[in-house]
Amino acid sequence: MSRPHTLPASPRHPGPLRWLWYAAGGRLPAAYRDWVLYDITCRTWPLRHLVRLLTQLAPVVVVLLVLIPGPLGVRVLAVLAGSLIGLTYSFVFLYEATEHRAVKAGYPTGTAQRVRQDRHAARALTRAAEDFERSRHHLRR
Repeated sequence: MSRPHTLPASPRHPGPLRWLWYAAGGRLPAAYRDWVLYDITCRTWPLRHLVRLLTQLAPVVVVLLVLIPGPLGVRVLAVLAGSLIGLTYSFVFLYEATEHRAVKAGYPTGTAQRVRQDRHAARALTRAAEDFERSRHHLRR
């Protein structure tokens, strides 16, 4: 069994331009390796994935709204419907997409899922210990 990966307390964050590159699917330098793992495994990782997707989608939406002929309402609905289909498709492959980001950062396949499971187990253990202490405290009264 492999050891759980531990991250530094504050992994080095990429600047705005590097983050845009990363959000578009680019590979970050090795100095940001721990941040990438944090980004795809922290408690809010699905929301972070959504923000990356919306960042990729925004320029396409603007171009389509400008180039599609017809009434503005029809253009907006068409772009919105297409965007929702694309976002749904992307969330179907949420785990695979984040694993791919981990592999691009230099981690072995399966690392992101293992880190998420380890963190989930640690949170569950902490909650169980807190519940146990509360029940012991209640029984002493």
